[in-house]
Amino acid sequence: MNIQQSAKKSKRVKLDQDPHRTTEVREKVLELAIGREVRAHRRQKSMTVAELANVTGLSIGMLSKIENGNTSPSLNTLQTLAGALAIPITAFFRGFESTRTAVHTKSGEGVESERAGTRAGHQYNLLGHIGTNSSGVIVEPYLISLTSKSDTFETFQHDGIETIYILEGEIDYRHGDKVYPLKPGDTLFFDADAPHGPEKLIKLPAKYLSIISYPQAD
Repeated sequence: MNIQQSAKKSKRVKLDQDPHRTTEVREKVLELAIGREVRAHRRQKSMTVAELANVTGLSIGMLSKIENGNTSPSLNTLQTLAGALAIPITAFFRGFESTRTAVHTKSGEGVESERAGTRAGHQYNLLGHIGTNSSGVIVEPYLISLTSKSDTFETFQHDGIETIYILEGEIDYRHGDKVYPLKPGDTLFFDADAPHGPEKLIKLPAKYLSIISYPQAD
């Protein structure tokens, strides 16, 4: 599946120039994780929402919002709930912490894939992918190799932010109406919805990392 097809399928939205601004998404994931834990521990105690409300002094409506992840409970509220359920307050965060994952791709084991604009001699290896995570951001790291058989290709566009880091070789890389000469150690960071791609292959073979980030679907 190429970038354009993937974008349509996941209904990606545009990412602004700061890919680290994921506070609201992270808060929502945390609220859902806490809500699941509250509900699970309440049921383990064979308590109804009404019974928990009576013990804690919280309203049934507030408890329903907490369990459904529709509100962010204060620390005082979490302490009250922890006391009523006879559990440590840290128990509410276990579901959130368990969503953290890591992808280890050994040298030479990246999944070869195709992207929009791929031509003969251009090799794209996907180095890792996490579809759902607590950060709210999808990151797709590619190792791109251009050989003597490579040809240039038309620029392409997709949602998200992209970072390119040159490992070897030299290329002239276009972004929008500007062309950047890139050599080993150079980095290019840009908004990927502008036309971009290698325009001229100066020194081959060339190899660079391409890291694309965009918000995950709700």
